[in-house]
Amino acid sequence: MAGLLKLSRAIDALNFRIGKALSWLILIVVIISATNATIRKFLDTSSNAWLELQWVLFGVIFLLCSPWTLLSNEHIRIDIVNGMLPKRWRDVIDVVGHVFFLLPLTIVMIVTSVPFFLRSLQLNEQSMNAGGLPQWPAKSLILIGFFLLFLQGISELIKRVAVMQGRIRDPHDGGGLSATVEAEAERILAAARTDTN
Repeated sequence: MAGLLKLSRAIDALNFRIGKALSWLILIVVIISATNATIRKFLDTSSNAWLELQWVLFGVIFLLCSPWTLLSNEHIRIDIVNGMLPKRWRDVIDVVGHVFFLLPLTIVMIVTSVPFFLRSLQLNEQSMNAGGLPQWPAKSLILIGFFLLFLQGISELIKRVAVMQGRIRDPHDGGGLSATVEAEAERILAAARTDTN
C-alpha cells in the first residue's frame, strides 16, 4: 500500500500543478471574449479564429482541470443524501462509484477518443468556418483530459481504500475546497519535491 500511496501522491501533484496553472486561462478567455465583443461592436468585424480560440480554451479549462476538481473534492454529487449517510457508507459509495462508474467511463472515453483524434490529426482537419483553427488540437483535449481524469480516479480510489483501512487520514474531512484540502495539496507538492531530491 505504501507504493500505491506514493503513486497517488505523484498523480495528485501532477493534476494539482496542471489545474492550478491552467486555471489562469479563465482570465485569458475573459480578455479574449471582451476584446472580440468590443471589436465586433465598434469596428463591425470579427474573427472566426479568435471565436474558436475561446471555445478551445474553455475546453482546456473544463477537460484538463476536471482532475483537479476531483482531487479537491469539488465534483458534483448528491450532497443532501450523501451527508446523511454514515462515513463508512460514504466511503463505500465512493469506492463503488470510482470502480464501476468513473474508471469505466474514462476508459471508454480514452479508447474511443484515440481514433477520433488520430483521424483528425492525419487529415490535418481544419475548421469549417473561414479563417478558423485546426481541429485536431481541440480533439486531443478529450484524450488528454480523460487520461488525466482516469489517473486521478485511480489516485482517489487508492486514497479511499487507505482511509477505510485506517492507513491515512481522510484528506476531505473538511469538505469541499477547504483549508484542509489546500494543506493536503501543499503537503503533496512538498512530498513530490523531496522525492525528486
